[in-house]
Amino acid sequence: MHKLLTDSPGQKMLMLGNEAIARGAVEAGVAMASTYPGTPSSEISLNFFQMSRESELYFQYSTNEKVAMEVAAAAANSGVRSMCIMKHVGLNVAADALMTLAYVGVRGGMVIITADDPSMFSSQNEQDNRYYGKLSGLPVVEPSSVEEAKELVGYAFDLSEQLQEPVLFRTTTRINHSSAFVTLGALKPPETKGDFQKDPFRYVTVPAVARRLHVKLLENQARAKELSEASPYNFVEGAGGWGIFCNGVSYSYVSDAVRDLGMQDRIRIFRIGFSHPLPEQKIKAFLGECEKVLVAEEGEPFMEEAVKAFAQEAGLTLPIRGKADDLFSRLYEFDPAMVRKTIASYFGIDYAAPPAIDVQDVPDIPMRPPNLCAGCSHRATYYAVKKAAEGMETIYPTDIGCYTLGFLPPLSMGDFLICMGSSVGTSCGFSQATDRKVVAFIGDSTFFHSGIPGLINAVFNGHNLTLVILDNGTTAMTGHQPHPGVDMSQLQMEGYGRVSIEAVVRAVGVRHVTVIRPFKVKKSIEQIREALAFDGVSVIISQEPCALYAKGLKLLKGKPFTVSDKCKNHRDCVNDLACPAFYIQDDRVHIDADLCVGCAVCAQICPENAIRPVKIEKTA
Repeated sequence: MHKLLTDSPGQKMLMLGNEAIARGAVEAGVAMASTYPGTPSSEISLNFFQMSRESELYFQYSTNEKVAMEVAAAAANSGVRSMCIMKHVGLNVAADALMTLAYVGVRGGMVIITADDPSMFSSQNEQDNRYYGKLSGLPVVEPSSVEEAKELVGYAFDLSEQLQEPVLFRTTTRINHSSAFVTLGALKPPETKGDFQKDPFRYVTVPAVARRLHVKLLENQARAKELSEASPYNFVEGAGGWGIFCNGVSYSYVSDAVRDLGMQDRIRIFRIGFSHPLPEQKIKAFLGECEKVLVAEEGEPFMEEAVKAFAQEAGLTLPIRGKADDLFSRLYEFDPAMVRKTIASYFGIDYAAPPAIDVQDVPDIPMRPPNLCAGCSHRATYYAVKKAAEGMETIYPTDIGCYTLGFLPPLSMGDFLICMGSSVGTSCGFSQATDRKVVAFIGDSTFFHSGIPGLINAVFNGHNLTLVILDNGTTAMTGHQPHPGVDMSQLQMEGYGRVSIEAVVRAVGVRHVTVIRPFKVKKSIEQIREALAFDGVSVIISQEPCALYAKGLKLLKGKPFTVSDKCKNHRDCVNDLACPAFYIQDDRVHIDADLCVGCAVCAQICPENAIRPVKIEKTA
């Protein structure tokens, strides 16, 4: 049985933050969950996927976040509790549905997980999605600890049904990926089937209907304000004339800092857990008892701006600061030492940071930049494209996934990236605005997510470009989740369809389609040259399973390779491929047999034919 289905109320269990969120949803009776995977939210989806195989929960990996939102919205408007999970930039994709869903509302509870990523550990920006609450008019709640994350999910579902609106549940990476002991509550049996009650003048948002729905949304916002004022997740602790507003993980840092500084009798903390709409009256009362206030929040000055506005309305002139060069930055995530130092500085508290540990006798930690795995088919594809395009003036738009790492030397196959699916759309622009050959790269999952519209655009408008679809048979970067092109029978799972990338590409009108096996280097280069020479839209589908995925499915059959005495130390293998299985020792190239998966790409490019399979001696 999956550990999150343990029905033992009162038992304590060590959980990752994302596991706690999934457990909280099950305790709240969630019946349907949908997602497009994205770090730092991916483990929530993984646990739902696993639990759905041994419970009544319905779960799906959707084509993209917009579709996931629409699936959950339909369930919620049939009276079924639903959850939609995505990372912060995923909400940009789902925003079209979100904005109008706020007008329509829901009948069953609907919670939308938006996992923000301060410091961009795995993201292309660090946007603050609290502003989506303000933009859409929807409630936003955010936990400050792993255990609170579990409890707050149930509160969010109840709040959603009380307001008949979706609720945004905002986390940050530090909450998602921290671990703590969580006390289990009772499991609520899910109501898996509902009934949609037809009411076109509520659900069909033509202008005449939407105008009335906007009025209803504003009425719900007024009710949400009242609930925020009474919410137990907006609370004050401590005493004194100085005040600190905080939210999320910053509450833990602030609490520790105030205690470490011995300022419990001088500093009052206002923790915000229901962050949109903010509890205006509570905040004004708090400000009225303070001489000076600091706002500690990761990301943008969302609370700071509101607190200053409330102070102005109340006629208060006390100092209120947060984001500034000498205080908290809008960049990256907080850490306890930085918060402690900033609080001491702002309130004029004598504080000397503990001396740094002397590490002069400790050698520097070797740098380990992100790299494509040993045996990654993307490396072989990039090498083949680079060889096929020699002598051409090229631009290489790329996309979101493992293969993005191909922009690093020595491959250097990535020139432009803004979002999921952008490789194809931007290629259209580059092909029109420049005279260079445009070769775009996109992964199989990303192609289904948002690459198809750009390809249709290229065909319709007659652009001259080559799109390389890197089909490694899984959504690799976020943990090998399935997508519409995955062969689910390999996972011993039935009831799924499978969409052929080649069939889709041909169906939208691409006239030159080539399927390559990138580990056959010479043939791949020849096929790619033909595609690059084609005038118009050409598509190359590079098919080879992700090495890690194949290893997990026990599909790897290659033998490791070794560098023989024939090597003349040209180092084409290292300088052109940079596979992490290579290492230099005594000024000679060697291959780590424990990392090598036997793809044989390096053996095919070695000018001396010096790279050979390891001979495995037969035992008697």
